[in-house]
Amino acid sequence: MNPARMKLPAIVTTVVGAGLVLLSWSQAWFDLLIEASSTGGTGEPIAVTGSIASPALAALGLAGLALVAALAIAGPGIRFVLGVLEVLLGGCVLLAASLSLADPIAAVSPAVTDATGVAGAAPTAELVASVTATIWPVLAIVGGALLVLAGLAVLVTGGRWPASSRRYSDSRMAADGTAAVAAERPASDRAIDDWDGLSRGDDPTDDETDVEAGGATAGARDDSTDHAAADPRDDENPSDANR
Repeated sequence: MNPARMKLPAIVTTVVGAGLVLLSWSQAWFDLLIEASSTGGTGEPIAVTGSIASPALAALGLAGLALVAALAIAGPGIRFVLGVLEVLLGGCVLLAASLSLADPIAAVSPAVTDATGVAGAAPTAELVASVTATIWPVLAIVGGALLVLAGLAVLVTGGRWPASSRRYSDSRMAADGTAAVAAERPASDRAIDDWDGLSRGDDPTDDETDVEAGGATAGARDDSTDHAAADPRDDENPSDANR
């Protein structure tokens, strides 16, 4: 694929990766079963969400979404920096999710403390009967991998992406502002102004009368000027010529 056309795929991949991380963070990662003798309960499993097993994923996912807006408007130099950040961000997601899967008992330890009141790594581990992982930690890893791939794509092809559209440039804004000022006001606004003028005792037709009168006066002045220019007294008197 042409590197100049990689902008949209890279941005879409970033959105999908960050969204998958956030979605996984909000879902149940583990089904925890605590020893019934320690709680006096029935031993029903407890759903441990990603917010408990890996709380850092929320900030990482939001940072990935923030990169989307930055990549859409950044220049070539800034894109390189953002690409590095995205690779690091995806790596952090992979690390956080992998650690939870590698040591599920440590990941569910806060949930054991909430259920039993027992704190500490060793005491909570003794109270865990079983821990069963769901598909969501794996999907979080997939989201982190997508962020890494998108960051690498930005590093490799970001310098040749097309520039962002400057739809609202200074010249266009100035032209639009001038056109807006010069545009005629709506008839409804003029009608409201006329009613306000009548309530103050002003006659809205005075302006039109003044304009017509001014036009008539100007026309009369033009006629008088023309007559003055054609006045026969300005011509030489024939009797004077005979003299």
